[in-house]
Amino acid sequence: MTGQTYRLSDLPETIPVFPLNGVLLLPRGRLPLNIFEPRYLAMVSDALKTEARLIGMIQPTAEAQDTPERPALQQVGCAGRIVGFQESSDNRMLITLQGVTRFEIAEELSAVTPYRQVRADFSKFEKDLSPAEDSDKINRDRLLELLREYLDTHNMEADWKTINATGGEELVNFLSMVSPFGLREKQALLEAETCVDRTEVLIALVEMVLNTPGGGNAPSLQ
Repeated sequence: MTGQTYRLSDLPETIPVFPLNGVLLLPRGRLPLNIFEPRYLAMVSDALKTEARLIGMIQPTAEAQDTPERPALQQVGCAGRIVGFQESSDNRMLITLQGVTRFEIAEELSAVTPYRQVRADFSKFEKDLSPAEDSDKINRDRLLELLREYLDTHNMEADWKTINATGGEELVNFLSMVSPFGLREKQALLEAETCVDRTEVLIALVEMVLNTPGGGNAPSLQ
């Protein structure tokens, strides 16, 4: 594997999972993480010893707030390859994950490791392994119109030259990953089937924010 091109047969059956509320990784997106808990330091260390270097990012369920140490997990997450890591002087690890493909949890394993492991089913998401075929069909004009309105409302600036030069899938996935939405909203963005679908979910969520008096906090899907 080169770290760029994958087939389903390249992907391991078992992967470690990192449950994080409100954190979204999408295929080909890049996610920086600051790792400091001993169990997740062990997870990263073990992942780096494998050829795949994969970690499954997944959110807890909305009902799992009372079990922070071992929350119930969503069924769908996204596997990312460690493409960068740096050890700090205070025993932290700064890593970067590059999204590879989404997965469903087929089974959580009884692991002896301090971190959780699952048997991952990637079969429904084979298309994730290639750039989105519909990225040129997204409603880009409406998305950028809403982005500009959102930034203006919050007195924020953006590099529009870079934004305008960014491809459709990269733009939608980046905005989805950095968006200020909560668990349910991030899960809806993750599970959107296509790039066009994800764009429509993102547009609907931003419209909800802007239609809130004062352009207030991110909405919650009930």
